[in-house]
Amino acid sequence: MYVGKPLVSDDAGQFKIWGLLHALCWLHAERSIRKLVPMSRREQEAIDGVRDAVWKYYQRLRAYRESPTPQGKAALERDFERLFRQRTGFADLNEALRRIHEKRDDLLLVLDHPEIPLHNNLSEGEIREWAKKRKISAGTRSELGRRCRDTFISLKKTCRKLGVSFWRYLQDRIRGLNAIFPLPDLIREAAHQTQPIPRAPPRFSS
Repeated sequence: MYVGKPLVSDDAGQFKIWGLLHALCWLHAERSIRKLVPMSRREQEAIDGVRDAVWKYYQRLRAYRESPTPQGKAALERDFERLFRQRTGFADLNEALRRIHEKRDDLLLVLDHPEIPLHNNLSEGEIREWAKKRKISAGTRSELGRRCRDTFISLKKTCRKLGVSFWRYLQDRIRGLNAIFPLPDLIREAAHQTQPIPRAPPRFSS
């Protein structure tokens, strides 16, 4: 029995929690192929060919998410086997393909849950600025300082997403002008404008 929404991760160990529906990030999976170091032109061509096939398959997954069908699911499952069970003339590439194939269930979770994303790069971007700030400042001197830092980073990123100047927002609040609507109100308005049409996930038999 699974609880909550499916989680998309880069296969880090801390996310392997019982009862959690877990999907893998396709961009992280492909990196194991991209990072290979060829020693000959033939090996480079093998890598290029496989990467091209992987990205074509990825585009098909994206299309499936928009319009899932039982036929599309069956075709993607079949072609996953063909793609990641193939043997090339490059041993390291074969090993990378084998390891990706071992994660088949997590990578293809999207076939049963087309509402989940295929990658978590957006989630990584959310914490990247915070991580850089922490590294540069070597941490904060107090709990109050930590909360202040995290609050301002969160405010800045929220303003950026809403198309609001963070500098103008700070000036507006410090001066007590209140010419800019409260951020929660702007968030609700933005969510209302981009509200997707509800779609129930398909129920396909295995």
